[in-house]
Amino acid sequence: MDAAVAELVPRLRPSLGVLFENCYPNTLDTTVAHLDAGDGFVITGDIPAMWLRDSTNQLMPYAPFLARGDPDLRALFSGVLRRQSRSVLLDGYANAFNYDGGKEPHTQDHQDDERHPAMQPAVFEGKWEVDSLAAFLRLGRAVWEAGGAGEGGSDFDEVWASAVARVVDVFEEQQAGTLEELGAEAYTFERITAVASDTRAMAGKGTMAARSGLIKSAFRPSDDATVLPFLVPANCMAAVELLGVAEILSATGRPELAARAAQLGSSVRAALERLAVMPEPEFPPAAGAGSGKGRVYAYEIDGFGNALFMDDANAPSLLSLPLLGYANTSDPVYRATRQRVLSRANPFFFESRDGAFSGVGSPHTGPGRIWPLSLIIQALTSEDEAEIAGCLAQLEAAAAATGFMHEAFA
Repeated sequence: MDAAVAELVPRLRPSLGVLFENCYPNTLDTTVAHLDAGDGFVITGDIPAMWLRDSTNQLMPYAPFLARGDPDLRALFSGVLRRQSRSVLLDGYANAFNYDGGKEPHTQDHQDDERHPAMQPAVFEGKWEVDSLAAFLRLGRAVWEAGGAGEGGSDFDEVWASAVARVVDVFEEQQAGTLEELGAEAYTFERITAVASDTRAMAGKGTMAARSGLIKSAFRPSDDATVLPFLVPANCMAAVELLGVAEILSATGRPELAARAAQLGSSVRAALERLAVMPEPEFPPAAGAGSGKGRVYAYEIDGFGNALFMDDANAPSLLSLPLLGYANTSDPVYRATRQRVLSRANPFFFESRDGAFSGVGSPHTGPGRIWPLSLIIQALTSEDEAEIAGCLAQLEAAAAATGFMHEAFA
C-alpha cells in the first residue's frame, strides 16, 4: 500500500495527493484491531465493533492488490472472511459484533434492545439489514476472484458454506409478507430512544409488506429504519451477490446450495425489474428533473404499489447501482434514476447557498449536509470528465482544513 501511495501521489495535485496519502492506508493504519492465523477484526472506526457491511467496504479498496500475492494482505481478507462467517452463524440478523464475544462489558452496545431473535453478548447491534449479509457474500467473492479458495480450500470451508446457507435462509424468511408471519415473525426490533429512525413501527414489526419476491430490510445501510420494507438498492446488491456466490458454491462442489442461491438471486432480480421500476413522478420544472415521462427505480417499496422516491448517500444506493454490478451506466432506467437522484427531485440532494457544493446527503445527518461518499460514487459512475473533475474539486475543498474525508459537511 505504501508503494502504491508513493507511486501515485506525485502524479496528483498537491491537495488531492494529501487526501489520497492520508485516506487510502487509513483502514490498515487505524481499524485493523486484530489479525492472526484464521481471524481478523476490523472496527468501523469510531466504535470498537465490527460491522459486516463496513468491514467489507473498508477492505474492498485493497482488493485489486490481492492477486499480487502479498501474504499479509491475503491473511487480512481471509481472517475477516472467517470472522464474518462465524458472526453470520452466530446471528444472521445482526449488523455488528463485539471482538471478544461479549466476555468483557461494552458500554456502547445495545443489549437492552427488545429484539427477536434475542440479543446476546457477542452482538454489538442487532439491526437487520439486507446489505449486511450481501456484504459478507461480496467479501467472499473478492477473495475468490483474487485466487481461488486458498491453501487447501481453507477460505471456503464448511463454516463458510454453512454461513452462506444461513444467508439464503434469512433472505427467504424475509420474503414473507407481514400477514403471512403474523404472530410468528422471524425478526422484530424495538429500541427505547428519542430518535425515530432507531426503532421500528407496529411493535417492532415495521410497516406493512406484501409478498413480492423481494427481501424485507428493517434498516438501511445508514442503520436508519426503512420507511417502506423493501429497500431497492439493498435488494439489487443481494441479487448480484447471490448469483456470484452460486458460482463459488458450484466450483467448490456444493451444487444444491448453489442452485438455491442462483434461483433466489434470479427471482429477486426479476421482482426488482417488475415492481421497483416505476414511472417517474412529476416535479416542478425548476428542479431540473422529474418530467414524469421516464421510468426510474424507486428507493423503497412495500409490495402494495406504494413507493418512496429518494436516495441516500450510504451505499448500496440507487446512485451506486453500476458499482454494485447491477446496472450499466448506459442503461436508460439507471440514467433517468441518476438524473433524478442528482437533482432537487431527490429530497436528500443538497446545494450550498453559494453554489460551490452540491451532492446527496442522508436522513442520518439531517438536512443540508452533503456526504463525500456520494460525491465519490457520483464520480465513479460518471463518464463525463467535467463532472468527475467537479466532484474531485468539491472533495478537495471540503477536506482542505484537515486533509481527511468527513462523514458529511454543510
